This record gives sequence, structure tokens and C-alpha cells, in this order.
Amino acid sequence: MLPSATPRTRWGAAALALATVAAGAAVVVATAPAAGAAALPNGFRSVGYMPSWATSADFGKIQYSKLTHINYSFALPNANGTLQGIPDTGKLTGLVTQGHGNGVKVSLAIGGWNDGNDSAFESLAANSGSRTTFVNSVMSVVDQYDLDGVDIDWEYPDPGTSGNNYTALMQQLSTALHNAGKILTAAVVSEGGTANGVQPAVFGYVDWLNIMAYDGGSPHANYDWSVASVNFWKSRGLPANKAVFGVPFYSRPTYLTYAQLVAMDPANANRDCTTVNGTQQCYNGIPTIKRKTQWAMANAGGIMNWELSQDTTGSTSLVSAIYDTATGGTTPPPTGRVGAITGIAGKCVDVASAGTANGTAVQLWTCNGSNAQTWTIGSDNTIRALGKCLDVTSAGTANGTPIQLWDCNATGSQTWRAQSDGTLRNPASGRCLDASGNSSADGTRLQIWDCFAGSNQVWRLPA
Repeated sequence: MLPSATPRTRWGAAALALATVAAGAAVVVATAPAAGAAALPNGFRSVGYMPSWATSADFGKIQYSKLTHINYSFALPNANGTLQGIPDTGKLTGLVTQGHGNGVKVSLAIGGWNDGNDSAFESLAANSGSRTTFVNSVMSVVDQYDLDGVDIDWEYPDPGTSGNNYTALMQQLSTALHNAGKILTAAVVSEGGTANGVQPAVFGYVDWLNIMAYDGGSPHANYDWSVASVNFWKSRGLPANKAVFGVPFYSRPTYLTYAQLVAMDPANANRDCTTVNGTQQCYNGIPTIKRKTQWAMANAGGIMNWELSQDTTGSTSLVSAIYDTATGGTTPPPTGRVGAITGIAGKCVDVASAGTANGTAVQLWTCNGSNAQTWTIGSDNTIRALGKCLDVTSAGTANGTPIQLWDCNATGSQTWRAQSDGTLRNPASGRCLDASGNSSADGTRLQIWDCFAGSNQVWRLPA
């Protein structure tokens, strides 16, 4: 990636790699927009790079509520282990403020394509003194800008001595960052012999790898080639939850942003290739982004994009397509729907003894049409009965946290989203409404639990 005033992409990645290989009504409850890093279920990540050279207007259009992590790009290292000045620190400061205000973690990406010049990384990683200087420089910047971590984008450590040095560097960074409660990630080549410069030992040092599954395949970054790239890393021993699937927000062979392509023809949002000035440009439109996200939800730890300023807003947004897929859809129902919520064995969600005190248990009970079993889907994303809200006790996130009735406050513990598989997901915890013990007996307490769409997690909402 070129840290340049002109938007560029990690086009060197694939070039090097390819040279070395080759039941009921499903009603959706809208999610509160400030859910941020807690918005996606089961720890699924939506990671976006944001380059310093993007305009202030581009920074203003970042959809924080649909992301979990943002990597500010790029800082460059010096051969002695110090860091060059971070470009546009005002943008970085604003990104951290806005990100943290929306529950999004912000890291500094260090490196990039840099015209293929990785000599500074090669030099600083080659001896313990400059490695220590680099780690200290990184920790100083992390503290100065209140960052959540760093993303090392060395393109690329070569197999052999360079790879050994990379491993030593990542080990030292991992210790320093993790001891401070910070994140360490790295961007890596899509596949091929170059990937062997990232040794399997590194998999234990990072929180995850951002796999640049683009700039390769024919057509560019097609589904099969991209999935194979992620599987390549998994075959080397990378755990699935540390494999973050990179997708492009631009075309090849000529570099056009997704936003430019959609501006030319809105129908391009649903294509993967289009002809521009006589040349076929290939990219990932909404259907492919959604398909990749679905695959990643089952087989990886998240989706990463290069890069956020190249996206659109509104209905054609690729960030939205990722978010919509990960959360089960975005079409909110008409508010004010009223009626019973039924679950396992047709039993109803019930307020115990029709109590209205805060902390009253919510349970399963034989349906009787009472007010204690009459629920309203609120315009503030809550589910209400008896003037109070369905609430996760103490805003807990652990399996088995009980559900209660509580004064409505529209916080994350009271926000619910219905999924296409019939589950009701609480985005703040990433877990689902669950009848404990897989029981349908009267009085069975409701709780949150890991989502698996068993019979005790499937609910029918008011029609």
C-alpha cells in the first residue's frame, strides 16, 4: 500500500503471491446505532482501513455503528526502529474520538506497500536493539493517541532470515501490547510462497491476521479465489477466529473505487464486473460481499476492507452489506406490533405473576392472552410489556444471564434483533434469547446464550 496523497491499493500483495503459486414470521427489530464494537454477533469483526490521505468529507462519512475496528493508515518506520511522523494527526485524533464514542476500536497501521520498499522493516527487525526501539516507539504512539492497538503491515517479510526476524519482532510487540491490554494484528499476503515469511509462530502472537484476499484471481477477487486465500492461511495453522477475510472496495485492472463505479451506474452495485471506457473493471458488488460475509461468519473471524473512503453511503454501501449480513438483515418492521411472542412447544414469553417491579423474571408459560404475555415492538428498538422492557440483567454478556423486566432505557441490554433463523439476538452481548435447559415447562426462565437456533431459541413475534 502506498502511503501517498493519491489513493492506492495493496496491489503488490497478489502480484507477489501469484508469482509463487496460485418457521414463524421473521420480524426484524432495528438495532441501536451506537452499538459499535458490540454490534456484531459472536465476536465477528468488521475491520476497515482509513487512509490519512482521504478527505475530511470522507472521514465524516464513516459508518462507525456498522464497524468494530478501524485501522488508520499509515505510519512508516525508520531503519533504526523509530517512527516517522504520523501524517495528519488531527484526522487520527478525530477518528479515535469518534470511534471510541461509538464503541469502535482504533489501531494505527504501520507500513503499507510503500512502493515495495520494506528496507526499514528489514533493518529494524534484524537486531534486538532496533526491535526494542521500535516496540518502545509503538507503545509511545499508542499511549499518546489513546489507540487500541497497532496493525503491522510489513509487505513482506521473506521466508528465511527475514521471516525469523519478523517472528522475533511480533513476539516482542505482542508482549508489550498485550500486557497493556492492546491489540496486535497484521496484514498479510493472500497466498503463495511469500506467505511463508509469516511463520506459524506468529499466529500465537497476534489477535488476528487481516488477509489481503484481493489483487488476485480472475475476475479480480472472485469468491472462489478469495475463499481459497483464507483457507490457505487456515491450512498453515491459523485458527479460524484469527482469519479476517479481506475484501476490496475498488476494481482491477484499472484502479476505480467502488463509489466511482456506482456513481457511473447505480446498477453496478449489484455487479462484479462492468465495462468502463472499453475496459472490463472487476470488483466485488453487494451480492458477492454478502456471500463472502456469510462464508466468513461460518469459517472465519470477520471481514476486513480496503478501504472505507472508497465506499458509498445509503443502500449501496458495502460496509452496510457486511453489517446487514452479519446481523441478519436490516429491514425494520413497522413499530407498534402487539401480541404474543411464542417459543418452544408453542409456549408464550410471560412476565412472572404479571409483576411490574424492576427485576421481575421473564419466563415461558402456557399462552393465556393476558397482559403479561402481550408484547409491543417499540420504536426505540425495545420489546415491552406492562409498561416495561425485556432486559438482560445487569447488562450481562455471559451465557446464562437471566432476562428480566426493567424500566425502559433503550440501552444495549434492552435492544433486540430478530434473525432470519428465528432467533432473537441481543447485539450488546452477541447472544440470543434462550429458554434455559431446553425446557418448555411452565416457569422456565429465559436467559441469553450462544446463538445456535435450537428449538429453545426460535421465537415467533407478533405478526
